[in-house]
Amino acid sequence: MQPRNMSMSGVVDLAAVKQAQEAKAKAEQARAEAARTGGAGAVSPADLVIDVDEAGFESEVLQRSTEVPVVIDFWAEWCEPCKQLSPVLERLAVEYNGRFLLAKIDVDANQMLMQQFGVQGIPAVFAVVAGQALPLFQGAASETQIRQTLDQLVQVGEERFGLTGLVVDPEAEPGAERPAAPERPAGPHDAALDAAVQAMDAGDLGGAVQAYKNVLAEEPGNAEAKLGLAQAELLQRVQDADPQKVRRDAADRPGDAQAQIAAADLDLVGGHVEDAFGRLIDTVRVTAGEDRDAVRLRLLELFEVVGAEDPRVAAARRALARALF
Repeated sequence: MQPRNMSMSGVVDLAAVKQAQEAKAKAEQARAEAARTGGAGAVSPADLVIDVDEAGFESEVLQRSTEVPVVIDFWAEWCEPCKQLSPVLERLAVEYNGRFLLAKIDVDANQMLMQQFGVQGIPAVFAVVAGQALPLFQGAASETQIRQTLDQLVQVGEERFGLTGLVVDPEAEPGAERPAAPERPAGPHDAALDAAVQAMDAGDLGGAVQAYKNVLAEEPGNAEAKLGLAQAELLQRVQDADPQKVRRDAADRPGDAQAQIAAADLDLVGGHVEDAFGRLIDTVRVTAGEDRDAVRLRLLELFEVVGAEDPRVAAARRALARALF
C-alpha cells in the first residue's frame, strides 16, 4: 500500500486528526483496562521490535500507527552502517517502553516498500504516525541525535495525534494476540464534526466554518473544532485569490499589511510554513497601530493551523516577541 507522505507542514488533515483522537481514547481505555486486569492486553518487550514485509505492512505498520508511532528501519544484511544503527534502535525501542514500535524492513526482500518510501540509500529511518509517513534520518547518526529525534516523534505523536503508545508487561508472552480495545462511545459533537469534515471534502467551506462555529458555541475548548475552523477559514480566504496578483502585490508593497497577510495565507496553504511566519514577522517590524495588530492576529491564527507543538511555531513565537518588544 502506498504510504501517505507527510512533512509536519502545511494544512492539517482533519480526518487524520479525528481518527487520531479516537485512537487516543481507545488506547487510553486499553491502558486503563490493562492496569485494572494486571497487564492483560499488554505486549512483551520482545514485541516492540518486529520484522515487517510487504504483505504485513498494512496491518503491522499502518494500522498499528493509529495507537503508537511506528519507526521503520530500512536495512540489508550487506549494509555495514546498518549493523551499527539497528542495534541502537532496537535497544531504544525497549528503553522507551512502548512509546514507539520499531519495524525492520529488509530492502532486498521488500523492494516495493523501499521504492514507495523513496529510499535512496540505507540505513534509512522513517516513521508512520496515524497512518502518515515522514522521514527521520538517513545514514549514520549518533545516539544523542537519535534520542532527540525519537523524543520529538513521541511528543508529536502524543500532542498532535493523541497516541499514547503501547502497554508493556515484562511478564507477557511474546507474540500473544492482544484483545481489541473497546469501542469509544460517541461524543456529543461527533455528528457535527463529521459533517464539518464532509463539508470540507465537498468544498463547502462556508458550511464547514459554520459547523465548527456551532460546536465551539457549545464547547469553546473543543480542540478539533478550533483546528478545523482555523483551517476552513484559511482555505476560504484563499479560494478565490489570484496567486500571481497576490504575490505581485506583496513584492511591490513590502510594508502593506493586507498584501503581506494575503501572501502569507498562500504560503501556508502551499506548505511553506516558515515563509509564511517569516513574512508576517517581518511585517510586524515595519508596521504600527491597527496594521501591526492585524498582522499579529493573523500570525496567531496561522499558529493554530500548524499546531502549537510544532517547533516552527515555537521559534516563530519567540521571533514575534522580539519583533514586538
